[in-house]
Amino acid sequence: MILTVTLNAALDITYDVPALRPHASHRVTEVTERPGGKGLNVARVLAALGHDVTVTGFAGGATGRTLREQLADTPGVRDALVPVAGPTRRTIAVVDAMTGDTTQLNEPGPLITPGEWSAFTEAYDELLKPASAVALCGSLPPGVPVGAYAQLVRAARAAGVPVLLDSSGEPLRRGLAARPDVIKPNADELAELTGSHEPLRATRDARRRGAHAVVASLGAEGLLAVTPDGSWRAPAPDRVKGNPTGAGDSAVAGLLSGYVENLPWPDRLARAVALSAATVLAPVAGEFDRAAYEDLLGRVTVTHQTQTAA
Repeated sequence: MILTVTLNAALDITYDVPALRPHASHRVTEVTERPGGKGLNVARVLAALGHDVTVTGFAGGATGRTLREQLADTPGVRDALVPVAGPTRRTIAVVDAMTGDTTQLNEPGPLITPGEWSAFTEAYDELLKPASAVALCGSLPPGVPVGAYAQLVRAARAAGVPVLLDSSGEPLRRGLAARPDVIKPNADELAELTGSHEPLRATRDARRRGAHAVVASLGAEGLLAVTPDGSWRAPAPDRVKGNPTGAGDSAVAGLLSGYVENLPWPDRLARAVALSAATVLAPVAGEFDRAAYEDLLGRVTVTHQTQTAA
């Protein structure tokens, strides 16, 4: 079983409009509503790849009930979300059909009380026992300690469960110090973490700060990985246009599934890149175009990077 943690889960709402214009009224042509948040997106992709997945985090209020009702219809995903008093947030994605661009609006999330955080950590410790790997994903809702991911990384390591951390800002910085097995920052998060805008230098610096391996998501340039077994670049074979929401989450699913299947790093990276690009071609986060994925997977070229000084 793979465990995914989404402390700031969301009800994702996607609006399709013919063209998005500031200061104008818009007629929405299609509305899609799905359970969301990074870890839930990761879970759906993992389940589609054939893995058993358990999701945990927080859910509350009317949006939380709707999220859990919809999650119950997702094959291969077990709901272990912890109930809270505050309402689960909503995220709104507006997709411009003319340009293919997406505008995202994210609510902050419910206020988590100390008692609710304590209940979550107790549940998390139990869920680690049968887990083969865990992904800690996304932002922290109000009230959760900024060092939450560091605490959760340490618990996973104590339980002998490999842990991937995908967050940003101070939660990522503190989580990194707890020595996760993998972190997956994007280019902006990597630059904020290390102060360097040169990807290979920044990725190596991030690894020196505590991660066992660092996989940097560089958008259209694909992935850059620095690991104990070597360094690799894995660009996407094609530039794809569509809705990029959830593409990074699909990359996390590719990395985690490759890990539990004992694939070598180049194969994990190829899978992650193909899934990420195939997600851009899908209508909503947490889904991927399977035909595109299978085509892309056979065409991803992973190249070894020389170990010159950074």
